[in-house]
Amino acid sequence: METGLNNGGKKLADGMYEEFAEIYDIVMAEVPYEEWSQMIDGWIKEHGISVKHGAETEANLVLDLGCGTGTLTGMLEDMGYDCIGIDSSAEMLTVAMSKKAVSESRILYLCQRMQEMELYSTVGTVICICDSLNYLLTEQEVAYVFRLINNYLYAGGLFIFDFNTVYKYKEIIGDTTIAENREECSFIWDNFYDEDRKVNEYELTFFVKEDDGRYRCFQETHYQRGYTLEQMKGLLWQAGMEFIAAYDSSTGGEAGEESERIFVIAREGVKVALE
Repeated sequence: METGLNNGGKKLADGMYEEFAEIYDIVMAEVPYEEWSQMIDGWIKEHGISVKHGAETEANLVLDLGCGTGTLTGMLEDMGYDCIGIDSSAEMLTVAMSKKAVSESRILYLCQRMQEMELYSTVGTVICICDSLNYLLTEQEVAYVFRLINNYLYAGGLFIFDFNTVYKYKEIIGDTTIAENREECSFIWDNFYDEDRKVNEYELTFFVKEDDGRYRCFQETHYQRGYTLEQMKGLLWQAGMEFIAAYDSSTGGEAGEESERIFVIAREGVKVALE
């Protein structure tokens, strides 16, 4: 199994990723953002909007939903995409904006909950990576967000997302404790899995080294729900989108029953009214 907060993902509910935001990039240092950015770029080139059909602006516009501190967003901009980053944590976006100032990028960052996102135009691709969707704890919430995303996708646009599976929470990390000691900080990550609700509770305790050598301690509690690929396919269908493919994040091959994190590619389809 993976260790560390690589499995923890980004914020989609109020009251999380506050103090954690300042050390998020340290804790997530082992996440393969570079590999993911290359995969996303490849999928957009293979399945995305063709610029030959006069949609160059839309084809190049990528929305990173649940962008966190903007690491992946910045990598995609470096590849030549025009990027929008949305996150509900002002603290995470403060870090993202500081990176933007250093790199002098043109990324537009918006502080919005994904269930309430509002854009000024349609986009060619929406990505939602690092298990952000797992913070939606009901199928109804996921279905609504999928419909919202479909409505903001340009004709033929792509939706690329990942999610942690029920198998991962139930068989791999549920009811385990993970601890790591790093130079700048240490953390203890307790997991409690509720099989009836398919919800995993993360109790996170951080010890951050201050300039004077002492450690500051703080805690956060996060909740994520596991989903199956069949559930996600059904919710995409309800939203009017077309399922294209699903891949195991570890092997890059076809997703299976023991996949812990799954990447899904879907295409914009029939617009469904929001309820």
